[in-house]
Amino acid sequence: MSLKKNILASYVTQIYVTLIGILILPLYLKYMGAEAYGLVGFFTMLQAWFNLLDMGLTPTVARETARFRGGASDALSYRRLLRALQIVFFAIAVLGGGAMFAFSGHIANRWLNVQALPLAQVQLALQLMTGGVVLRWMSGLYRGCISGSERLVWLGGFNALVATLRFVVVLPVLIWVSPSPVVFFTYQLLVAVIELAGLAAKAYGLFPDIPPGQLLGWSPAALVKPIKPVLKFSLTIAFTSSVWVMVTQTDKLVLSGILPLAEYGYFTLAVLAASGIMIISGPVSNAIMPRMTILFAEGKHEELKRIYRDSTQLVSIIAGSAAITLAFCSEHLLFAWTGDLTLAERAGPILRLYSIGNGFLAVSAFPYYLQYSKGLLRYHLIGNMGMVLILIPGVIFAATYFGATGAGYVWMVMNGLYLATWVAYVHHKLEPGLHVTWMVNDVLRISMPAIAVASVFAIITADHLSRTYSFLFVFLVGVFTVVISLMCSTSARNIFLIKYSQKFR
Repeated sequence: MSLKKNILASYVTQIYVTLIGILILPLYLKYMGAEAYGLVGFFTMLQAWFNLLDMGLTPTVARETARFRGGASDALSYRRLLRALQIVFFAIAVLGGGAMFAFSGHIANRWLNVQALPLAQVQLALQLMTGGVVLRWMSGLYRGCISGSERLVWLGGFNALVATLRFVVVLPVLIWVSPSPVVFFTYQLLVAVIELAGLAAKAYGLFPDIPPGQLLGWSPAALVKPIKPVLKFSLTIAFTSSVWVMVTQTDKLVLSGILPLAEYGYFTLAVLAASGIMIISGPVSNAIMPRMTILFAEGKHEELKRIYRDSTQLVSIIAGSAAITLAFCSEHLLFAWTGDLTLAERAGPILRLYSIGNGFLAVSAFPYYLQYSKGLLRYHLIGNMGMVLILIPGVIFAATYFGATGAGYVWMVMNGLYLATWVAYVHHKLEPGLHVTWMVNDVLRISMPAIAVASVFAIITADHLSRTYSFLFVFLVGVFTVVISLMCSTSARNIFLIKYSQKFR
């Protein structure tokens, strides 16, 4: 499958999933209420924390699938690894899901700041959440097989279908059945069942046949031996994934116990809008990580580096433009989106800070992709350890004493420092001489002119006049930042010139 087609398919799907997930939220607020929507935000955070139990297994599956396709392992070893990991996934799902179910009453009564919803209903909603979280997490195993096989076009279509079920089809259920959290999370549990079944069926179809005369075997050696070669990589991923969850979710966890549930819903709304920056950069990583892993296995270093730099420019154009637009248009965007001026004024500063921080984060994630392809995650491990040791205490202090805005400032500053310091060090160690060229040509040359354009718009804009005006303002800033970014990208210009010359040849 062509890398360009994979990236395009992933982006089309991700844009669709992101748009419906974001555009539909004001309707959730309308029918469910802010406090019930706070439970939806808690559900999202719960999924992220449950990923701590992944132990690096999902990215390991994707990498080993890519390695198998690159000829680095045989079919029998690959099938034995998959079977062993399936057993591990199921055991963790039972243990982790059981613990979450058992503590649902404690969370409802002592952690969440519930004011209007009946506590019994909140506890039942938390128990239903547990089922949905566990099933969606188990889907990661089969998603890793599919993405590692570079079947991203199919995966994108299936993700779009599941997103439609989760975000859009649920609305008639809320309108015609009941807008209660129990009904909402019952429906989400059913969608999680459909998602797991569909991904498992596709993944099984991609599994290679077992060579004639050979068996998978059920002896302890046959179950444990396949995991040993990938254990170091998996545990390294597990630690860095744990750090990632703590880095990105500690503020949300702390604030869920501090803010009233309705206020937490508004905070979740702003953070979700900012998370679109990371979501739209996700398809690039999904496409390039298996391809870069294959290229490294084949010894094609120059092609690997070319994909790395071109992909950086692509993320700088798309995710960078989104971050700049959200940062300069946060209040206008929230007002155009929800029609609630008070919400826009209160959540706007939060959206601005998290957007800038996520913009830094989208770019600083690239050295991880390079390390992932080489199977060397030492520097990623050290960098994230340092990040978490500073960020988590800072977030807890800022969130406790200054609320959501304080947490936003810590998030923005720490991600900016990480990009300015640690990313440079990792490039120096892995690809000496690359960093300055990468930073200047692939990041700053694209983003700085876009920031200048957005600044001009911010100076000449008027106060909130109407939702239509706010929408047009956000739209124009977004279009101009994307156009300027495209014009400043050497990769984009080269693609245009090649197509232009072929057209008139």
